[in-house]
Amino acid sequence: MTTAFDSPMIRLLLFATLALTAVAPATAQPNNPPPSNPQGRQGVFAITNARLVTMGPQGVIEGGTLVIRGSRIEAVGAGVAVPEGAEVIDGTGLDVYPGMIDGGSGAGLTEVGSVPETRDNDDLGDLIPHFQALTAINPNSVVLPVTRLGGVTSAVVEPSGGLFPGTAALVRLHGYTPDQMLVAPEARYVVLEFPRTGRRGSFDQRSDDDIKKAADKALQKLNDTWDAAVAYARVDSAAAVQPEAGRERPYTPALAALADVVRGQRALLVRVDVAADIEKALDWAKTRRVPRVILSGAMEGWRVRDRIREAGVPVLAGPVLAVPTRASDRYDRAYANPGLMAGAGIPVSIRSGETENTRNLPFHAGFATAYGWNRDAALRAVTIGAAEILGVADRIGSLEPGKIADVIVTTGDPFETRTTLRRLFMNGYDVPLASRQTDLYREFLRRTPSAQ
Repeated sequence: MTTAFDSPMIRLLLFATLALTAVAPATAQPNNPPPSNPQGRQGVFAITNARLVTMGPQGVIEGGTLVIRGSRIEAVGAGVAVPEGAEVIDGTGLDVYPGMIDGGSGAGLTEVGSVPETRDNDDLGDLIPHFQALTAINPNSVVLPVTRLGGVTSAVVEPSGGLFPGTAALVRLHGYTPDQMLVAPEARYVVLEFPRTGRRGSFDQRSDDDIKKAADKALQKLNDTWDAAVAYARVDSAAAVQPEAGRERPYTPALAALADVVRGQRALLVRVDVAADIEKALDWAKTRRVPRVILSGAMEGWRVRDRIREAGVPVLAGPVLAVPTRASDRYDRAYANPGLMAGAGIPVSIRSGETENTRNLPFHAGFATAYGWNRDAALRAVTIGAAEILGVADRIGSLEPGKIADVIVTTGDPFETRTTLRRLFMNGYDVPLASRQTDLYREFLRRTPSAQ
């Protein structure tokens, strides 16, 4: 009688597994012990004598104390008493900031871009707003510790793909389960990939007539879908008052997800970059009376910043570390884009648009400051400003009593490459400063020559 283990491939995989198991303990040398609890621990902590950059009403506090109890910030100020039994962290010469927030990332959704089995950022279909990025995220992704050691504690993880590729979620980059990572129940946003109405680049050899036909078809599909969602929401609301009104309505997950947007219960995250398409997207949202709109990307937002301001729509701009969208543009247009929009009075935050390099969010903001954006405004944009745009400013984004303790302790300005992270608190957990990069660094720094 044969078994599954008689397969040559299975035997090979078993042999490889046993070999890796035998070798694995070699990395856990006494001089490089793994953290006893990789997720960290909660308790009562007091960071004293530090420069507290609160991003809140108290501004910057020199020589201040910040107290964390459980998952929350308990006290912030210059004359705050250290609670009895608290673990005291001397912050002399250190700066304390709220954790930074990335407005658009693939962190945790993709592990290895070239391996399809590790990519969970999209699903089959063009109209799948009910596809939840939150359920697809991998809490154990090796990308997450690397990212948070860059001072980025939260990110909007967003799906990609068709017209309505799914629902994005604002997650804390720490936790054992997706539900533990979700910053707030309301922190989910349906994504619309607004149809491109022009040529996609020099490679696009379609005729002008073909381009127009394709754009008209895509916009018609968008309008039909939205109209169906409006009707679905109307019947759904009627059924809540008169249950018999909804008996003939079949449950449709895609329309149910969009109905939340129609009712204003979720924001519509409109990904669009080209200036002409941004204007069309704003016109479409106004005509269709979409209650809550956030532009995402807006790489050419600087060209139509007055229109965006008039529409009263906030922007998650970026990536900043990018080349211009047009060959005729100045080399620094992507760098200057967020500052130009913010200067026009638009609420702006930053999205890295990255996966494994979401850790570079502070350098996206740093480049924007080097090319015209006020540094304090840029810092606000990746902390409390992002929280305001995303509707969670009552929870994160600043160092204030009662808010969730997402806190970074640094040796200086987080936008500077020479700055290092000294302590990291996420949801009040004192998180070990460990990642695959620090593990490799320590291993090869202290390696022992082989016997050969």
